[in-house]
Amino acid sequence: QVQLVESGGGTVQPGDSLRLSCVASRRTVNLYNMAWFRQAPGKEREIVAGISQLGTRRSYLDSVKDRFTISRDNAKATVYLQMNSLKSEDTAVYYCAAAGTIWSDPATSRQYNYWGQGTQVTVSS
Repeated sequence: QVQLVESGGGTVQPGDSLRLSCVASRRTVNLYNMAWFRQAPGKEREIVAGISQLGTRRSYLDSVKDRFTISRDNAKATVYLQMNSLKSEDTAVYYCAAAGTIWSDPATSRQYNYWGQGTQVTVSS
């Protein structure tokens, strides 16, 4: 079992930046893809960004491309989401996720079996 703990959420104004962090309890997550999802009120959870085991493959939701960057530090068993130029529509609870099996494409949602508790990101003027 892997535990994931997110941090870095908060309330910011449009155009601001935030960096989310997610620390895994076991370094075995380094063998698997990891991702960030988000869920806004009244909407389904969606994958925002995914990253492969060594960080060589990254995928992004179209609406966050060129604004968000996912990265990982396997020595620290940590994945990050740098969010720039935030918009009100980015407001959501953001969840870190780790895959439970080997999967080639980090953008495929169904591979993710382990979840953090979520961190709230609110973008408001």
